Amino acid sequence: MAERNNRHVGQRRRRGPGPGGPGGHGMMPGEKATDFGGTMKKLLRYLRPHSFKLAVVFIFAIVSTVFSIVSPTILGDATDTIVEGLMSPLGIDFSALLDTIILLICLYAISFVFSFSQSYIMAGVSQKVTYELREKMSQKIDRLPVSYFDNRTHGQIQSYMINDIETINQSLSQSISQIITSATMIVGILIMMIRINLLMTITALIVLPLSALAIKLIVSRSQVQFRKQQDDLSDVNGHVEEMFDGHTVIKAFNREEDSIEKFDEINDALYSSSWKSQFLSGMMMPITNFIGNLGYVAVCILGGYLAINGSVSIGNIQSFIQYVRSFNQPLSQVSQAANLLQSTAAAAERVFDFIEEKDEEDAFGTENETSDPKHHIDISQLKGQVSFNHVRFGYSKDEPVIKDFSFDAKPGDRVAIVGPTGAGKTTIMKLLLRYYELDGGSITIDGHDIKDFSRYDLREMFGMVLQDSWLFSGTVEENIKYGRQDATHDEVVQAAKDAHIHHHIMTQPSGYQMEVNGSGSNLSQGQRQLVTIARALLSDNPILILDEATSSVDTRTEKLIQKAMLNLMEDRTCFIIAHRLSTIKDADHILVMDHGDIVEQGTHESLIAQDGFYAKLYNSQFE
Repeated sequence: MAERNNRHVGQRRRRGPGPGGPGGHGMMPGEKATDFGGTMKKLLRYLRPHSFKLAVVFIFAIVSTVFSIVSPTILGDATDTIVEGLMSPLGIDFSALLDTIILLICLYAISFVFSFSQSYIMAGVSQKVTYELREKMSQKIDRLPVSYFDNRTHGQIQSYMINDIETINQSLSQSISQIITSATMIVGILIMMIRINLLMTITALIVLPLSALAIKLIVSRSQVQFRKQQDDLSDVNGHVEEMFDGHTVIKAFNREEDSIEKFDEINDALYSSSWKSQFLSGMMMPITNFIGNLGYVAVCILGGYLAINGSVSIGNIQSFIQYVRSFNQPLSQVSQAANLLQSTAAAAERVFDFIEEKDEEDAFGTENETSDPKHHIDISQLKGQVSFNHVRFGYSKDEPVIKDFSFDAKPGDRVAIVGPTGAGKTTIMKLLLRYYELDGGSITIDGHDIKDFSRYDLREMFGMVLQDSWLFSGTVEENIKYGRQDATHDEVVQAAKDAHIHHHIMTQPSGYQMEVNGSGSNLSQGQRQLVTIARALLSDNPILILDEATSSVDTRTEKLIQKAMLNLMEDRTCFIIAHRLSTIKDADHILVMDHGDIVEQGTHESLIAQDGFYAKLYNSQFE
């Protein structure tokens, strides 16, 4: 699976983080899902296998909260013991006081143990759920059609798998237990307050509507700034990545000052939106505390009056004041948890939308991949005869790229496809690999329609070298063996020699164990291309696609590679896409394309003799 993941990553790579890149789609308070209820039901299905652990968490959270709630009452009893002792000629009963303190310490300890245990269990549950979601998303990437990635940036997919998943993880590990704890605490505190004195409880609750109104006003304004902050953060990330990728061009054109000015502009915007969002969000606690203090003052005045009348003991007043001080905290926590759940629903909605995207038909890992007998064609017996029959295709229905393409390639033919940019050369190869479905016509291999193969079997027949070389983090040998995982070291060395990269590899201290970084920047562009050519040579497939395969190497090396590839091309069908027409003079067939149609075809000599479109293209390179 990992091998195929990596193979497709190279085809999906995009520049720039886009709107969903790092910082682009990370969840912020106030971001809401379009279907909160439906999304949370889907999320609950992932929690269902962990029902027993969740039940334990629920019980532990309640027990921990109950012990925490009872503690102020016991502390009030200790206060009453001290007050009674001071007023009694017998003095303070230190034995009873010590028993009360020991009981209090035990309650706090038990509350801590249960609280720690439920947090530990919930963290494990959240990690398993997010692990499962990440695994499903990783598998989904392999099953999505290439067209899915045409309309989404690298940053968006990255955001789904990192930012949104992490939001779900944090919410599961924190919000669920926090809501249980806070709800239990609110109910428990309310009961204990009523138990002490109903009139004081009503006085304390009068300020709650004011707190709720203040929270609503603050949240409504901070949400706007949080969203703007997220957009500005995306702009900063995009600019930084763009400037990093193009730093050599920036220096070459002396545009450092322009880059700094642009950064300062968007950084100032981020500073402004961040300051406002954090300021508004930070106001919530002070304002609610201020309103809570008003109720606290009212309770103190009323409590003093009732204590003088003998209606309430001093210890009970102390306990009640503690409850009042504690009452606002769970209310605030519930509000924050509810807000986080909104963000979680929005993140989960995007994750589920990604997971539920329609699979590419017969893609690797889908249920119907091997269920149909058509997938059992013995590809090892195929010779590589490729026929295009009146192929029509457009990336959008109203803009056809390939209008009526027909051609037969015999086994072992070297077919060059040339033409101006946008003529449809690379599109033809994408259709051959079934990256896209045809709008009309058919493509066959040895008489079998390419739809009769599973996509996995179809692509097993192709070796490919693209204009944009792609290497992954690992050794040079691992990158070459990517073409055939069971290859021996000697076979890897031979492929490198045929690609004329062996000498450079052996000049490195680690040889074939030289580490290639993720972007391959510790190799030159030409060297990276030679490694990918060695990879294609090693794969030894019956059909080869060379899309500007030698565009990044010098002319001398290019000629050497062409000679080395003659043996590889023997008895194999080879499609060569090239702009440097001098490289395809020895091709058996040259197809000249323009605006999706074949306008000329033949050998190099015959096309030059026609003095038509190809001749003009060829001669223009020597003017």
